[in-house]
Amino acid sequence: MIEFSCPILKFASKGEKTGWTYIEVPAVLAEQLKPGNKKSIRVKGKLDEYVFKGVALIPMGGGDFILALNATIRKAIKKNKGAVIKVQMQPDEQAPVPDSDFVECLKEEPTALNFFNTLAKSHQTYFSKWIECAKTEATKAKRIGQAIDALSKKYPFNIMVRMNAQNRKDFFIK
Repeated sequence: MIEFSCPILKFASKGEKTGWTYIEVPAVLAEQLKPGNKKSIRVKGKLDEYVFKGVALIPMGGGDFILALNATIRKAIKKNKGAVIKVQMQPDEQAPVPDSDFVECLKEEPTALNFFNTLAKSHQTYFSKWIECAKTEATKAKRIGQAIDALSKKYPFNIMVRMNAQNRKDFFIK
């Protein structure tokens, strides 16, 4: 386990990460979590008193990592850019578990299930997390349908997202 305090930061302009709120985990500390690792690391721990698990540390080069602070985390810790936060973290070895409703629907669509099973675990997690973070049951059901449809067409997550964005754009243009 590592423990440290650090300021909360925000990318002003960083490609796809523009606007992200995050904390930095310096290489020396990341090395203590998983020696020699240069890839994403799943971690669990505490940010002040907020307990988290299954969150990814993202490599930024030179051995440094960042931990993105999504809206749920920021709301729970009640802190924004510039505030100092106390961090405790360790590797999270527990494998992510796909959303149970999503799994049940996948079982009814063999083509989608077979394609889903060919995806890397991290890519399977993209689908499941996207479904789980829906704020309403209606949105969750809609996302499950979109995911099953995309997987039946053998679309990975990023292609499904692009197709959904294009469909929304086409809808508003008409």
